Amino acid sequence: MRDDTTEARPSGTRPTRRAVLATGVGLAGALWITGTAAGTAQAATDSGTWDGSTSQNGWKVAPSAGSGIKTLRIEGSDVSVALREGAAATLLLHVARRFHYEIHPLSSGDVTGHSTHRKVGAAFESNYLSGTALAIRPLLYPAGVKGGFFPNELIVLRDILADCEGAVRWGGDERGVVKESHFQIDVKPGSALLRKVAAKIDAWAVTPGAGAGAIDPFVSTRRKAARALERRQAA
Repeated sequence: MRDDTTEARPSGTRPTRRAVLATGVGLAGALWITGTAAGTAQAATDSGTWDGSTSQNGWKVAPSAGSGIKTLRIEGSDVSVALREGAAATLLLHVARRFHYEIHPLSSGDVTGHSTHRKVGAAFESNYLSGTALAIRPLLYPAGVKGGFFPNELIVLRDILADCEGAVRWGGDERGVVKESHFQIDVKPGSALLRKVAAKIDAWAVTPGAGAGAIDPFVSTRRKAARALERRQAA
């Protein structure tokens, strides 16, 4: 029986081609726009080197893998990624896990997280330095290119973001240089919202029939919440 609260899914149709539009080249010379709720002062030099002690979203830069950074497995896959331990990792792993289940299976090399390399192409890439961002399939969805996801994939992606209630920002919503592989924590350390969402996701992990693998992103109530967040974050 069809659930009448559920929107019709795309009937397996795929666009005849992906509308991949280059929106910027020469990233080193690009205009950097923070576009983040956690926004902090820029700390990059003209050469594109991030020299701040915190990343764009206000989290402390981790100079090495042992500075609060831990390599964690993305549940359901054989892929691991280095992230800031705690609530930040909980949300970013949830994003990666649902991506793996519902958009495309992840393989070794598909996900990158914490980095100690201070060369950045856009300010939001500094968040890799603090372990509060990850890139999923960055070779397929590189910086400066948009339109890489099919419509049904975008519905899932927006639903994943809605799970995170605004505590995670997608690089596809950047107003300057876009990067559709990029997902970052968009609140500062100590955020009550971050703790609340992490607790929700942790509870799903021990609740049968809840969380990743048990979510229908096409249910109308979920679509409504996803659209509301999209309007807020993409504005």
